[in-house]
Amino acid sequence: MKLTKFLVAAIVAGLFSINASAQTDHLEVANLAFEAQEYYKAITLLKKAYSKEKDKANKAEIIYKTAECYRFVNDTKQSETWYRKALKLKYPENKIQLYYADALKANGKFEDAIVEYEKYAELEPQDPRGKNGAEACALAQKWIDNPSRYVVENEVQLNGKFMDFAPSYASADHKTIYFTSSRNGASGNDVDGWTGQGFTDVFEATIDNKGKWSKPKPLPATINSIYNEGAAVMNSDFSQMVFTRCGVKKKEKMGCELYLSKKEGSNWSEPELLPFFVKNEGDDSTQVTVGHPAWSADGKTLVFASDAEGGKGGRDLWKSTYDDEKKRWSAPVNLGELNTPGDEMYPFIHNDGTLYFASNGHIGMGGLDIFMAEAQGDSWGNITNMRYPINSSGDDFAIVFEKEQEKGFFTSNREDGKGSDDIYSFLLPALKFTLSGTVTDFKTKKPVADATVSIVGTDGSSLETTTDGSGKYTFDLSPATSYVITAGKKDYYLNKTGKTTTVGFEEDKDLVHDFELDPINRVIDLPNIFYDLGKWDLRPESKVALDGLIETLNDNPTIVIELGSHTDTRASDSYNLSLSQKRAQSVVDYLIENDIAQDRLVAKGYGETTPKVLDNAVGEFPAGSVINDAFIAKLKTEELKEEAHQLNRRTEFKVLRNDYVPKGN
Repeated sequence: MKLTKFLVAAIVAGLFSINASAQTDHLEVANLAFEAQEYYKAITLLKKAYSKEKDKANKAEIIYKTAECYRFVNDTKQSETWYRKALKLKYPENKIQLYYADALKANGKFEDAIVEYEKYAELEPQDPRGKNGAEACALAQKWIDNPSRYVVENEVQLNGKFMDFAPSYASADHKTIYFTSSRNGASGNDVDGWTGQGFTDVFEATIDNKGKWSKPKPLPATINSIYNEGAAVMNSDFSQMVFTRCGVKKKEKMGCELYLSKKEGSNWSEPELLPFFVKNEGDDSTQVTVGHPAWSADGKTLVFASDAEGGKGGRDLWKSTYDDEKKRWSAPVNLGELNTPGDEMYPFIHNDGTLYFASNGHIGMGGLDIFMAEAQGDSWGNITNMRYPINSSGDDFAIVFEKEQEKGFFTSNREDGKGSDDIYSFLLPALKFTLSGTVTDFKTKKPVADATVSIVGTDGSSLETTTDGSGKYTFDLSPATSYVITAGKKDYYLNKTGKTTTVGFEEDKDLVHDFELDPINRVIDLPNIFYDLGKWDLRPESKVALDGLIETLNDNPTIVIELGSHTDTRASDSYNLSLSQKRAQSVVDYLIENDIAQDRLVAKGYGETTPKVLDNAVGEFPAGSVINDAFIAKLKTEELKEEAHQLNRRTEFKVLRNDYVPKGN
């Protein structure tokens, strides 16, 4: 991991100088560089010491330390190779097994990594990193196979062969960003012994309307020094900036601290130290590092990373709030369950209050993964991994969002990058939902062209279209919306039963709803219209069934219908005719009671004159009768003759005309 990522104390090349030619003990020289955290230099010195070393124990130690150096400079391919060598030599350090598994995971070798994590879990059963690592590898492959909808792209115009990371917005139009880089053009000429690159500065770049980035330029000397600066964040009106600075003082290695600077025209004021965990005079305790600030939209809260005492280990996230009366920031408070024995860094506070951060302690895909935590009062919880492709098997960190938009930037050292760390853009495309279907004639089953189809959404939208020659229609729908669909055409009953929804869908979806329109000249049974024997009063369940007819009449205000009632063949013709007329009238009366105009309704009793089926197996069947060989055979039994009677006792309606105009209009 890079120096500036992990907030380890900055080391100036002049602070610790190694002159190998003046030394006779190559291993001692290499160890001095290793202890001074100049890992990039130490790699070369350790390899040279290995070529000279004869002692097997010392050679094993050199291999182990070389692997460690590659781990610290985040060269996962080399660290995998050297940890494997150390394991073969059975170097007595159990964590080699863990770091080897970490390297395999970072290189995308998930199946191999699972095996090594399980070995570490056997060696150190009390350490959850073995079990968690194996679980993370299984999840990583699952997430890659089932990626989220985010679209991720390398910002190739911004990135170079050096480290480019930690972007943040620096203008209200979100076209200017600040980011941290070790590229040429940074202040100072020294090389960071940890990374082998220059010390980092804060750079500025602007994108034009055609999507072209300007050549990045460093911020002025008030911000950038000859040491490490970076991870800058602006307040909501872009008038102030908090950033991280790591330096030295009187040849003493210093930690990293937060500084506040104010905009002065096109320049920045001399930075003011924000005294979080600052040592008192004479305090010889280990220097605390503080960095990676995140600023809330209201300017009242800072969240940052620190290795201060009282944390869970590694770098933790801490919070401080601003006191308007006292004009100062409060003592930092640890963010508790968000932190792990690993490292939590690079926080970002979204405008909606969600906290995003990077961690290698929570279960993730590689080194650092980006996580989100929901705002819960004064803190955050319900931690969620952002998954692939936001995360990868490499390091993914320092995400920023463009206000409420699901777009922004983050940093990654994934395989397809230009340099050791690159800036990537991300965008969550809007979900795409379509509704389509075919309108057909209920009787002929043929497509109905020029039918009108309309939808009304719970979001207030209202759209209308007509079917093509194939009876097809299509709509684009909005996310998280429910719709009522209506289809109709002249000479057909209006159909208003269609409903669909996009609520709950997290992926693009094509919805389908077909319609069958009833021609108005078709006789339609009214099911579940029941009468007691010899009576014509509607039973309660019949009234419920008629409510659908009321809705049809209300939806088709120009139709006049006939209510036809039929009986079976028992009793006399005259009795059945009178009974059926009374039953038809009872339906009409119920409809009138429910505000259907009387002059739209005609009651007609047919008695036993138009049976649906005959109650015997001989004779001619009227047109429209439901007959087939099997049914004729059934009618030869007395038991099944009753079924024929039941089919004949029915109430139907048909449209008489479609030009009704209410009186007075």
